[in-house]
Amino acid sequence: MDKLSIKLNIANRFYPMKIERSSEENIRNAVKKIDDRLKFYEDNYEIRDKQDLLAMCLIEYASKLEKINKNKFINDDGISEKLSNLDKLLSDF
Repeated sequence: MDKLSIKLNIANRFYPMKIERSSEENIRNAVKKIDDRLKFYEDNYEIRDKQDLLAMCLIEYASKLEKINKNKFINDDGISEKLSNLDKLLSDF
């Protein structure tokens, strides 16, 4: 695959990356969302340290990812069907 070298500006710091060309739009959209959340935290909390703002943003996104992964595990595992079958077996017993 063809790699693209880009520089991302997050909290006034530049991060060089080599990415797949097909990922560029997603990565740039993610950086935009991060910048928007950093501005939100800066405007709504008395925090000016960029490291603290980034940590708050990271916690927010990591917790959202955990929730998605937890829901995916429950949905993909077929646990509801297994519980229904178990309940039927216990009822028949």
